[in-house]
Parts: sequence; C-alpha cells; structure tokens
Amino acid sequence: MPYILSIETATEVCSVAVSNGGQVLFYKEETKGPSHAVLLGQFVNEAIEELRKANIRPDAVAVSCGPGSYTGLRIGVSEAKGLCYGLNIPLIAINTLKIMAHGALKQGKTEKDTLLCPMIDARRMEVYDTVYDNSLQELRPVSADIIDENSFSEFLADKQILFFGNGAEKCKSVLHHPNVLFSDDIYPKATDMIQLAEESFDKKEFADAAYFEPFYLKEFVATTPKNKVLSGINKNQ
Repeated sequence: MPYILSIETATEVCSVAVSNGGQVLFYKEETKGPSHAVLLGQFVNEAIEELRKANIRPDAVAVSCGPGSYTGLRIGVSEAKGLCYGLNIPLIAINTLKIMAHGALKQGKTEKDTLLCPMIDARRMEVYDTVYDNSLQELRPVSADIIDENSFSEFLADKQILFFGNGAEKCKSVLHHPNVLFSDDIYPKATDMIQLAEESFDKKEFADAAYFEPFYLKEFVATTPKNKVLSGINKNQ
C-alpha cells in the first residue's frame, strides 16, 4: 500500500497529511490563514521528518489542484511538484470541489438522494461550484457562477441539495427553496484527499509534474490598492 503525502491549500485553510492504506499517519492543519507561504513548508518538513524516523519514503504526492485561491493553489502545487521532482515520485492532482464533496459524505451529512454542491468563494456574489450525486458523479460542470434565487432550479425541483464551503455563506440570503440545505463546517482538507488519492494511485492516474498547472477556472486579475491609487492622484495634483 502506498505512502501518500497530501497537500491542500486551495482556500484559507492549509493542511498536510501522510497516509497509508486509508490510515492517517500524520496530519497538520491551520484554519486561520491565509499564511500558506510560511506554514506549508513547515508542515511538509514535519511530515517528511516523521517518515524518515520510520525509514519510510513517500510513494506519491497528492495536491488539491483547484479551483480556489490563485495564490494558495500556486503555493500548494509548486510545493507538490518540487517534492515529486526531488524524490522522483508521481504527482496526483485532485479537484478541490471533489475533495469537499468527499468530506461531506464522510461526515454523513446527507441522505442517499441528496445532491452535493461544494462552493468556493470567488469574490462578490460569485462562487466556484459544481453538483455531485452521492457516488461523486459530477452532474453539472465546474463553473464560476453568480448566484441568484433561480440558481440550481433544475435540480431543486425534485431533489434536496446540500450547499457547503466558504462560498455557501453568501448564498444563504438568496437561495430560499425548501429543498435547499446548508452546512457550515465542511471545507477542503488533506485528510479528505486520502481515499481519492489512493484510488488514483491504484489506477496510475498521475499528472505530469513537469508541466502541471493548477485549475484556476478564471484568470488571475491583479488589482491596485485604493490607497495606492489615491496616492498617485495626489502626486499628480
């Protein structure tokens, strides 16, 4: 059974896990981010040190590949690719929304016929989302959506949907259908990657560590802080 190091940095949460045969051998998490640039290296070093003490070498690195925070994804994927290159081991890329849906199933949050809608905040009223059934079959393509009262009506007509993730909070004020459910305690984390990563390893579903890029869904748009804009205006006056 493979020893897999899993990295999750797609949102404000930073977490690292080491697993073998479904068992968690190491786990570190920080939910008060974003501080991934500082914490991720520390967590990975601690995980590798624990493996070295047991004379164990990881067989693969799994990374949450998006959608999510542009900066968080770059940090996580860069760390994962560096480990794979240095250790000459394969890279496993797992969709962040699927990780969240798997976490909801592990927690037993839904009935058999309830659909799952993980949501990641994409600023303003926009979210990254998709819809899964209870076997994690994708029923709707991953997309960036502006949510209104008619969103997901094609599913809500005859199914309950559980909405969760840091993007779901902004939807509570607009989604009022009786089949709408919310959960506030589900977020992407490395321990929820374990089963998905092991399944990918068994199937040899590996990403090309040399060329792999995160799934941003939208292009990064740099913004200028307001105080800098005002400073520039004052200088020109």
